[in-house]
Amino acid sequence: MVVHRVLKFPVNAKTTTIYLLTAAGVTFQVASRPNLLQLSSSTDFFEKIRTGVEGVIRSSSAISTIAFSVVDYKYSLRGLSEDSNDYREKLSEVHLRSAHRILKMCEANKGFYVKAGQFVAAMRQVPMEYSTTLSSLQDQAVPCNFKDIKKVLSSNLGKDLSEIFLSFDEQPIAAASIAQAHYAILKDYQEVAVKVQYPGLERRMKIDTKTMSVLSKFVAWFFPDYRFHWLVSEFTEAISSELNFIQEAKNSERTAENFKKNNMVRVPRVYWELTTSHVLTMEFCRGQKVAKALVEIFAEMIFIHGFVHGDPHPGNILVSPEGPNGFTLVLLDHGIYRQLDEGFQQDYCKLWKALILLDSNEIRHLSERFGVGNYYRYFPLIFTGQPIDSKSALGRVVSTEEKNKIKQEFKSVKMEDISSFMESLPPDFLRILRTDGLLRSIMRKLGAPQQVRLLAYAKYAIYGLSLNLNQESEFVAKIAFSRLKANLSYLRLRLLLEILEFFSWMELVKRYVYTLCIKISQGMSMLVTPFG
Repeated sequence: MVVHRVLKFPVNAKTTTIYLLTAAGVTFQVASRPNLLQLSSSTDFFEKIRTGVEGVIRSSSAISTIAFSVVDYKYSLRGLSEDSNDYREKLSEVHLRSAHRILKMCEANKGFYVKAGQFVAAMRQVPMEYSTTLSSLQDQAVPCNFKDIKKVLSSNLGKDLSEIFLSFDEQPIAAASIAQAHYAILKDYQEVAVKVQYPGLERRMKIDTKTMSVLSKFVAWFFPDYRFHWLVSEFTEAISSELNFIQEAKNSERTAENFKKNNMVRVPRVYWELTTSHVLTMEFCRGQKVAKALVEIFAEMIFIHGFVHGDPHPGNILVSPEGPNGFTLVLLDHGIYRQLDEGFQQDYCKLWKALILLDSNEIRHLSERFGVGNYYRYFPLIFTGQPIDSKSALGRVVSTEEKNKIKQEFKSVKMEDISSFMESLPPDFLRILRTDGLLRSIMRKLGAPQQVRLLAYAKYAIYGLSLNLNQESEFVAKIAFSRLKANLSYLRLRLLLEILEFFSWMELVKRYVYTLCIKISQGMSMLVTPFG
């Protein structure tokens, strides 16, 4: 590990109008909270003034960016029929221009705007132009000045760093949009990772999320078909949870307990005596960023535990060269979690069973329980990439005929349909869609086939349903026929999974044989050529 500079301790906007409007809004926010006017010190006073001014600048930038985009959409699409190719081509161009404007705004505003951009990029329900463009924000994080980090540490831990740590690396080992982590050694020589929240975030969050909420309503007023308040609501709830490091520490311990019998998973130990709502100290785990085998762990979280990590990107996963199989997955960053409703969790297990069995009637029935009605046809496309009446094997590339059919079907889908669909989904469903989107991104980067994910989801969906059956049968006397019918259903699904795994194995064998034949052919050519 490269150690940077280390502290060693002894072993003992755009227009005046927009600025004024935003400033007025910020002033109202401050005036409406009496406790903010009770300034404890001149330092606190100037800090709040600085935060307010920065909020005005960021809000002005966001308002002008969205205003330009609204005008762009209005005038670029004016007079075009929504069913025409010209409309669709022009819409894609405007999507791309708007996405680049928002990207620049997020990069300039930093903080929560970067986090919001990352949040949107992970949503598969937004236009591709947005998710592709904003995905570059995943790798952007500028570390905070260590002087400011040191102040946060001292004020939260109540002691000077020299009293707690033997050494503390000033250079962060990781930096994100709301916090950065530092490597340190305690006085008892224990290695720890100290996650420190950037100063003033909670104040900025109130201004920024309020601005985002107002802007979402502004867009909905101009474009009734584009309703994104659900997205702002989801982001606000997620970021509020992520700012509470005490909750993150509790989440990590609960996850460690859930996986205590799984020797492939490891969650770093929490040092509670050095943990506050703004500082989180955990065991330092060595390893490299990777996401292989992650999908099964998250499938277990979703279908078995019902307690789901909401931010599974490669930076939050380490693989340690320890464990019975040569490695152990280390899960980091437990700020965003979702406790799934038990009824929803069971319905979600049933949905995946129906998706694997291509049971359109059950999918239709479950869609009514999820509140999306006639939109049930989109569930297979969202999760398996295949239409509901597909004839292709699950996990395989769909035929050209089916691809054309999908394109034709989506030509008739309007933004109003997408908005209605997203608004109708239960909150738990939205969280899982985001987590699933991040997992898919990891799988693509690894070059893993889609079957890996489908098999894992289907397997743990069966386990989830089996567990529920066992729990019910402990308390309720079920008739033998009902139990037999359920067990036969599980057996059928398990058999289908085994067949899918067999085909997946055969695909690997076929690739190996093909590669071997190529190498043998090349070797023979080299032998024959000299005698040509």
